[in-house]
Amino acid sequence: MKNVDFRGSSLADLRKFPNPAKREAGYQIDNVQNGLDPDDWKPMETIGAGVKEIRVRDDSGTYRVLYVAKFEGTVYVLHCFKKKTPKTSKLDKDTGTKRYKDLLKELRK
Repeated sequence: MKNVDFRGSSLADLRKFPNPAKREAGYQIDNVQNGLDPDDWKPMETIGAGVKEIRVRDDSGTYRVLYVAKFEGTVYVLHCFKKKTPKTSKLDKDTGTKRYKDLLKELRK
């Protein structure tokens, strides 16, 4: 089982999800830790190589968890947010991209 490393404010942001969405996101992250794909996901290569998006729908809205699991031993959760429009906002993409680039710099050290 891989460890989980929440980058930036992603853990605090995940904790702000309503309970059903939070539980579902946690369940899907657990799947990833155990080498499985989430039930509903899509690649987010525009953010970085290997970045994927977990999609969670709840009565209160649509939620996303951006993560990368291609590195040995750890799933890195880059960004968690409520999706408010059909397309992922520039701010959310930029947040994920910055955290991915920062992660790569850290791993190269």
